[in-house]
Amino acid sequence: MFKAVIFGGGSGLSQLLKGMVNFPWDVTSVVSVSDNGKSTGALRKEFAIPAVGDITKVMMAMSKKPQAVKDLFMYRFDQNSSLKGHSIKNLIMTALLETEGDFTHSIPILAELLDIKGSIFPVTEDNVDLVGIKDDGTEIMGESQITEARSKIKALRYDKPVTANPRVLKALKEADLIIFSSGSLITSIMPHIIIPEIQEAVRKSKAKKLYVCNILTQPGETDDFTVSNHIDMLEKYLGRGTIDAVIANDKELPKDLRLFANSEGKDPVMIDGLELENRNIELIPDRIYSTEDGSIRHDSLKTAYLMFSYIMDQNK
Repeated sequence: MFKAVIFGGGSGLSQLLKGMVNFPWDVTSVVSVSDNGKSTGALRKEFAIPAVGDITKVMMAMSKKPQAVKDLFMYRFDQNSSLKGHSIKNLIMTALLETEGDFTHSIPILAELLDIKGSIFPVTEDNVDLVGIKDDGTEIMGESQITEARSKIKALRYDKPVTANPRVLKALKEADLIIFSSGSLITSIMPHIIIPEIQEAVRKSKAKKLYVCNILTQPGETDDFTVSNHIDMLEKYLGRGTIDAVIANDKELPKDLRLFANSEGKDPVMIDGLELENRNIELIPDRIYSTEDGSIRHDSLKTAYLMFSYIMDQNK
């Protein structure tokens, strides 16, 4: 069975995993833990723990339980109640961290309750915050503050030294395919690869490296970015020539969706095929968008099929 390691955080990673769990491979999800907004941020502040929200969101995507059970775990209390908008899944993970001491011992317990297929690891067990560095050298502290600033970020770092999760390093060594998921390039994907141990493990791995490119740009952060510009950001830390292939949307969005995206300051990410060809990066183009609740997202099943087909082709 092929072994895939996928890096991400939040909605982008969860969306892809919904499709990935339908294919016969061993998937390890590596999740960022520096979110400091909303429910997760409040729990971090009160209990001095790493972010739990992205971890639990990924667990919901990988769970084989009936939707009614997952809906219960995802239930969120009213913001004005004494539970202040927290979701049940976040409260349970917080309780586990309090009783078990770390994600290493907490995740397997909740994974058993949710009948999880595959493995889920935080990229680090450290309780850290992201620091974004703008072009003028100004620093923005905190993941949610970086997102809200809508500013070009030229570099990222953590507020303290970070130790990579040894289980992640082991998974990278054994992987057949390493995937960098869609999602916020700055706050969901790059928090993994700014860790030197992760960079080294990715570069040393014999696995193919695949990027699932975003469908839309992110206001302030990736305005006017092409597909290769996204890869440039990854390879700034991973090293030039690390990415072997990229999945990108090549079908024009319907006019109403395009206009809605434009109203939010987003534009379709353009494929610069010649640049990718010159850099020997295999382009896997297809219609990979879908709409859910009025939002443009990756088609989870179609994108997973393309990922699985790629690794199958590489191992013929």
